[in-house]
Amino acid sequence: MAKCPSLGVAALLLLASWLLAIGCPATANAREIDLGTALCHATQPQPAMSRRLPQTFHCRGDPQGYQGGTLWLRTDLRPLHVDGHNLALFVHNSRFDAMSVTFRYADGFTATSQIRSGAFGSFWRPGGQIVFEAPVRASPVTVLVLRFDKLASAHLLRMRLMNREDAIFQTTALSATIAAALTLLLVGALYNAGLAIAVRRAFPAWQAAWAGCMVVWGTIWSQFHLFLLPAMAGTLSAQICTGLSCLAVTLATISAVSAIAPSVLPAGLRRMALLSGVAVSLLGVPLSLMRAGPIVEMADLLGDLILGDLALVALCLAFGVRRGSSEARALAGAWSLPMMVLAIVQMIDINALLWGGGAQILILFAAAWQTLWLSIAASRTYARLRADRDSARIAEARAQELARRDPLTGLLNRRGFVETLQRRLSADADRDAPCALLLIDIDRFKDVNDRYGHEAGDQVLVTVAARLARWEGPICDVARLGGEEFALVITGLEGFVLRRFAESVREAIAACRHALAADEVVTASIGVAPGKGPPDFQRLYRIADQALYAAKRSGRNRVVLSSAPFTDPEIAPAGPAVGTGRAARQDVE
Repeated sequence: MAKCPSLGVAALLLLASWLLAIGCPATANAREIDLGTALCHATQPQPAMSRRLPQTFHCRGDPQGYQGGTLWLRTDLRPLHVDGHNLALFVHNSRFDAMSVTFRYADGFTATSQIRSGAFGSFWRPGGQIVFEAPVRASPVTVLVLRFDKLASAHLLRMRLMNREDAIFQTTALSATIAAALTLLLVGALYNAGLAIAVRRAFPAWQAAWAGCMVVWGTIWSQFHLFLLPAMAGTLSAQICTGLSCLAVTLATISAVSAIAPSVLPAGLRRMALLSGVAVSLLGVPLSLMRAGPIVEMADLLGDLILGDLALVALCLAFGVRRGSSEARALAGAWSLPMMVLAIVQMIDINALLWGGGAQILILFAAAWQTLWLSIAASRTYARLRADRDSARIAEARAQELARRDPLTGLLNRRGFVETLQRRLSADADRDAPCALLLIDIDRFKDVNDRYGHEAGDQVLVTVAARLARWEGPICDVARLGGEEFALVITGLEGFVLRRFAESVREAIAACRHALAADEVVTASIGVAPGKGPPDFQRLYRIADQALYAAKRSGRNRVVLSSAPFTDPEIAPAGPAVGTGRAARQDVE
């Protein structure tokens, strides 16, 4: 299987981004703000029609009744020890209709920025983030007020405060990291799709579908799609991401379980793993559509279901590895990191890691790892299969060639000669090229066997065959038809040139030296049947046999060329009728 160099390039890019992420953690002076610690809240059951702040804010407990109305959040920045002269607020995308951010300065000045779902303007950043920068003034920002209309859940909000320089650095680093992971996933998806078409296997097709789903999810979560589709900003993107993440878990489960042969896994375990993967998508449909209600509780239930699905997949892989499945071993290496990451993000809050990319960027890293591992493993597997297939084809070709060759002399046998002759004559048919068949029979070969033994006779055959093989080439084929009879077919020669060629063959055979008596000379008689176009082989053979019979009756060690149109040879045989063949020639050997 051909290697995929793009995978290696993307892997190096991913590794560099990963090292950058580990070596450059989130800025130390970035401050997370959330309910119960830094934020006080107020709610209104209906969307507020004015920007006037509520008179009362609560700094304890959870806000209620805001999902169909407005949620106000306020924090005093002075106890947080942030630089009020150089301030940026990062808000991770969530489900809301509109939001505004108001910066209040120590001198009483206020600056407000607002966005709505479907119109983030220039406030969006890669990594699913929205950034609001406080205008630089001599007086510092002391109070921050946020307003959300129809927010799905306050507990899903993730917000950070930092200075502008750190915001630029983190945005750049996060963009490079996400781009590296998405590049590898995209290359892996295309590679596996091509592999599935080439080898016609289900596993690379499922793997391509999973990688493609992760590419779409990563693109929408990171908000890179807003370059082309700015109207998707906000709630729609958040809902699509929820559905795609559940679909990705389902596809990954099917990919892993279906790759292991059914005979390896218990039927019940296989069925439970597939059902759990499908259940994740089924639960993800209502969760992706929800704008109100127990969203957090549903998300927790989904997380528990994903953990159960991971446990079942891990159990399937363990069964496969224990029973010697090579697919299970490859999958175990590929799934180890993604399963660990998914388990961690379900149990531990890591949203502050990796420049605010948190769980999502870790999942992208894990998915890129899985794609790279499985693509390499699949390439190796199918490369071995292709090598085995090529070896089998070579062995089959060799077997077929051996079936067409005489085992003693290595020349074509009768079957191989007939097949070759028919192809040659058919190829030359359009040109109406001249062709000729030479039948060569060793003179008095029976005497050689009787006087020196069959081993010496075989050596004579091998020596003559080696001499005849010198003429084998693009216009000439040589064969041993059986016993001491050889054949040679040549194209492009006729008339005097053909006769001279046949004479040179006869002289070459007579010049051979054998392990016989010093004065022993082995000669051969040759019958030549010239023709044009693609004549019938049997008829051509019959004419050459007539000429060979005439050569035998005329004294042997000579060439007889049949005259056109393949009737009486130039030296007519005396005795039995023309065409009596090898049985008649034995009387005159």
